Amino acid sequence: MPPKTKPFQAAFQGELGAFSQEAAMRLLGPEVHVQPCQRFEEVFQSLRDGKVDAAVIPIENTLHGSVHENYDHLLHFDHKIVAETSVRIVHNLIAPPGVRFKDIRRTFSHPVALNQCLHFLAANPQVERVPFYDTAGSVKMVMEDGLKDAAAIASAVSATIYGAHILKRSIEDDRQNFTRFFLLRRSDQPELKLEEPAKKGWKTSLVFSTRNQPGSLFKALSAFALRDLSLTKIESRPLRGKPWEYLFYVDFLGSVEEERVKKALGHLQELADLLRVLGCYRA
Repeated sequence: MPPKTKPFQAAFQGELGAFSQEAAMRLLGPEVHVQPCQRFEEVFQSLRDGKVDAAVIPIENTLHGSVHENYDHLLHFDHKIVAETSVRIVHNLIAPPGVRFKDIRRTFSHPVALNQCLHFLAANPQVERVPFYDTAGSVKMVMEDGLKDAAAIASAVSATIYGAHILKRSIEDDRQNFTRFFLLRRSDQPELKLEEPAKKGWKTSLVFSTRNQPGSLFKALSAFALRDLSLTKIESRPLRGKPWEYLFYVDFLGSVEEERVKKALGHLQELADLLRVLGCYRA
């Protein structure tokens, strides 16, 4: 008998049913084996140590902004971005079966999720908002503890996983609530055949730092402008050990195989103290 093939595993932060799991399934298919982690750093470490084949991390939300911790981890770990996807964030009020909405006095969820449902919570002042470490984890806790006066705010998938009941659907304030996720692989791993169809064009992500001199950032960004390369994101982060100096994370449309991109990166290399390409992937 041939040996069984080891299932493909992807790590993410949170409990089963988290939005990161939905992103993993979009990118890698519904049969992917997921490995929940408590902390983002643990996700990166699991991939580095070979415990999983890939990692899925949120990088920014249209309402909450960037996940700054993950920008720092992208620099400190030798992983490459190989794909991205966006997930529409739909928050639901979820409770154990038999619990009615009029019974609810507390609702648990991640602080970001609570802040994205302020209109619903303001309209129901009898419900106390209680911060919890994870959206799906709050559903798991409410079910395991058998709470009869509490609910959780999380995804519909988490309600299915833990056998809970959705009391109110789509209670988020803004329907244009999306989170962008990166799929990561180690630099020594082969390319993947991804589940989600690739869109047209390429995107490249990189990080660089400049000398602390007048006009240094303007000169660095001119490497892209002079070659008509469109920036889709720029994010600054403090440079540890050098107070008031910064790293700049940039996403732009283009592939590292294009001649104009090669010239732009060569130009930037001359101006930057540090330059590292984090990934080149289908936009």
